[in-house]
Amino acid sequence: MTGKIISGVDAVCSRIDAVVGIIAFCALLTMITAISMQILFRVYFQALPWSEELSRYMLVWLTFLGATMAYRRGLHITVTFVVGLLPEIVRRLIRTATIAASIFFFAAGMWYALSYIEFQSGQVTASLRLPISLVYSVMPFSFAVMILYGLHALLLEMFPGHQPGYRGKRAERQVQNGQLQGGNKQWP
Repeated sequence: MTGKIISGVDAVCSRIDAVVGIIAFCALLTMITAISMQILFRVYFQALPWSEELSRYMLVWLTFLGATMAYRRGLHITVTFVVGLLPEIVRRLIRTATIAASIFFFAAGMWYALSYIEFQSGQVTASLRLPISLVYSVMPFSFAVMILYGLHALLLEMFPGHQPGYRGKRAERQVQNGQLQGGNKQWP
């Protein structure tokens, strides 16, 4: 039963990650196009008043979506040399506490982002005349996705037998004895 739940959550996270990747790519492409157009028009024609605003908002989207993708892949900066010296049970406890603290941080960030959007509701951007709530909607969305990724990581930490690449206790002993190359793929 636990395996099915973890596989279902993993499938949902993978689909969301694919959508986030596409949106982030589109934001990057839009930002590059807007900046390139701004340079071209500034040199040869008249400056575009909306291009700087659009590229700024695409940068906001790219930042939050990129943070989401980096969290899923465990690419944020970590200091692990002290934790690596500790016994495995203590390392797992520290990883579990770190993931739980991250989930709490993401929940607080989502709450503040929603409050900010509510405070800014009714306002529009200067050049593009887009609702501010649309521009900053990426913040609570990204925090919600990171909460889901954190819950997935917490499940994998609590049930390590379901981690990708896990080959069982026998394989762990063989790795420790040098009989088998590689190890378990760990979620951050």
